[in-house]
Amino acid sequence: MQNSSSQESAMPYVRPDVRAYLDNLQAHPRPTLTREMLAMIRKIPAEKMKSTDDLPMGELATVKDVIMPGPGGEIRLRLFDARAERDAGPVLVFFHGGAYIVGSIETHESLTAEMARQLDLPVISVEYRLAPENPWPAAVDDGEAAARWIAENGKAFGREFTGLILSGDSAGGNLTLVTALALRDQPATLPVIMQLPIYPASDRTKKYPSAQQFSQGYGLDISDDDEDFYAADPNSLRASPLLADLHGLPPTVLVTASLDPLRDQGRAYAAKLIEAGVPTSYYEAKGNIHGFATYRQAIPSAQQDTLNFLELARILLKQQADSSAH
Repeated sequence: MQNSSSQESAMPYVRPDVRAYLDNLQAHPRPTLTREMLAMIRKIPAEKMKSTDDLPMGELATVKDVIMPGPGGEIRLRLFDARAERDAGPVLVFFHGGAYIVGSIETHESLTAEMARQLDLPVISVEYRLAPENPWPAAVDDGEAAARWIAENGKAFGREFTGLILSGDSAGGNLTLVTALALRDQPATLPVIMQLPIYPASDRTKKYPSAQQFSQGYGLDISDDDEDFYAADPNSLRASPLLADLHGLPPTVLVTASLDPLRDQGRAYAAKLIEAGVPTSYYEAKGNIHGFATYRQAIPSAQQDTLNFLELARILLKQQADSSAH
């Protein structure tokens, strides 16, 4: 007779709309991302790469592109803001997901727009370099450079920034963690007042139980035979931030999904933050999968998950504002 924990591992809870999405994905599987396939994807105009799995971007008062100099050439940035003008305040710097090989400002514009509306903050999305053309640490270098440049160049966006919030999903969640560590050790012009990693990768040195349990059939298929286009050094803190000393990091809202191969890496990072005394809120979307924040059209219940973790971020920001006012 199985105990309850082994039954749960054998038959994890899957929401009805998530099950419908996964069944459709199984019937129409995504193509394998080979070097040849990636070369073809690079030729597709960015505006045609938007996913039908996510909601439309919706209304915003301001959408503005800015080009900054980066360590490997120009970096494209895009400001999303629900207001045409605003007083001085924090800015959220966002790094998109896509396994470091795909994804763009355009593929994540619906999520960044929603963040701008729900948090009532300017959000700047970063177009960092992708592998395999630009393997690790190109993305990490670009992420850190972008955060530092944004801290010094609010006027380029018609804004005055007072602090940085770092955020991103999946690969971008990893860039969030790595950039926060870099800016803790060598501060930018503005302080990092919060980090919001969404189902981040945090440790490339070992395989966690969730990576084995959910490696096939849960939307993010992972195989030991997959080519590692990113080619990071797993023992570097700039690839596996869980290996770092986490003391002194900013208050954190860390998001995972219960059916995500990366779930246990997120849990481990949140636990280590708490052990280090970092104010931490942890949100796990039960019965949902990796990528849910950009599947809100295909998985309607994912919209509520997204609103839930953004509400946690809003509460944390309000607590900071209230404490600084006293």
